[in-house]
Amino acid sequence: MSKKLDLKTLCDAVSGSGVAFRCCVKLQPAGGDGTKVFPPTYAGAVYATEKRRLPGRAEPVECVLLDSVQSQANRMEEALQQALDTKRLKMPVIDVDFTPFFQGGDRKGDMTLLDPVGRVSSLQAPHRVADAILRDSLWKGVAFRKSEIGERIALVTARDATALFEYCPTALVFGMWDSTGPKGGLGAKFERAIVGEIVGIDAVYGVKTSSRIDPLGIQLKAGPLYARSDGSGWTLDESLAKKEKEKPVTLGKDGRPSEANHGNVKPDLKDKKGQPYPGGVTISHAEQTVVLSLPALRRLHFPVDDKYEPEFDNAARTVLAALGLSAATLAAEAGLDLRSRCLLWPVEPLTWSLLGKPGETPADLELDGETAIKLLGEAVTQAKAYRLPWHDDPIVLTPSDDLVKLVVKSQHLMAQQGGETGEGGD
Repeated sequence: MSKKLDLKTLCDAVSGSGVAFRCCVKLQPAGGDGTKVFPPTYAGAVYATEKRRLPGRAEPVECVLLDSVQSQANRMEEALQQALDTKRLKMPVIDVDFTPFFQGGDRKGDMTLLDPVGRVSSLQAPHRVADAILRDSLWKGVAFRKSEIGERIALVTARDATALFEYCPTALVFGMWDSTGPKGGLGAKFERAIVGEIVGIDAVYGVKTSSRIDPLGIQLKAGPLYARSDGSGWTLDESLAKKEKEKPVTLGKDGRPSEANHGNVKPDLKDKKGQPYPGGVTISHAEQTVVLSLPALRRLHFPVDDKYEPEFDNAARTVLAALGLSAATLAAEAGLDLRSRCLLWPVEPLTWSLLGKPGETPADLELDGETAIKLLGEAVTQAKAYRLPWHDDPIVLTPSDDLVKLVVKSQHLMAQQGGETGEGGD
């Protein structure tokens, strides 16, 4: 029989020989058995597929990735951000505030955003506290990297991670590599202490149909369409078209109405290479696995006033464990709507297992969102009693003028061209 996870159990696991907290959940498509789900697509419009050996199966099983480790981490961080926004909890974050630069603000010209960005926090920035968004912002008028806080963070190591604990503890839970800091590739690097993944089992691949009926009946030969000289869209009138070498510039390659999203799309099952479009999968079920590594936390040390004590380390590690468990639990309670046509439903309750000493039977523990938040609060109170710094209120940075101008220029280009954002990655 499972029991609720409490602070003593958590402390004992972190400070003792506990190996991990593990959560494994069986999932089904919300539409029911046999309905399609759509995995993420990668370069070349392909799915991440592989064969895996599973318990009880004599042969490897065809599997498809439904949500990656990186994506699961982002969903956990999003759940923490929502809990912050709704004031369910307080925790250290660093925000960059773009609010004054929106149209309603007092900025002009190349300093006015077309689309509100609002605040971007270290929970939302792809590289967390080491992200370029924070690097290119100011703290009290000083470049963040050269500010007191930035310089302290630049010096963190596994041997002394107190500054990250104080200002951005999630970087210690979800991982960070400060590769763009003053040390370059030698910058601080912390492994992920918590990892999650969702995999579809017994995957069978479908095909994707493509078609559209235009209610206006616009025909291909009704073109060509030309790009307007004022950048406001398209025109059929050559005299109003943008000119290059005295010739009107067509919209897109050849000025087809489809370049302006007009006209029919013929029903089709294949792309230009003759291969089926990625058309979703049917699965016997999906499995979500989340693992919080306690040895990863034990590698971290947290001196206070340059003094190292086991009590300081254990208290800080307990907070980080509670933070990871809170993130995963809140993300699960937010639901598993991974993307369009990929809503999954747990067919069993969320249960955590504590993997203790080798050979011991894992202990099952209950943990819901409210209990997890309460547990985090208790762990923080305990850490503060040891004088470990924990910044409850956000540190708010101001984006540099150059960063704002770069965002504004990008928004203008997107508005004019309907283009994609620049490529990047976690």
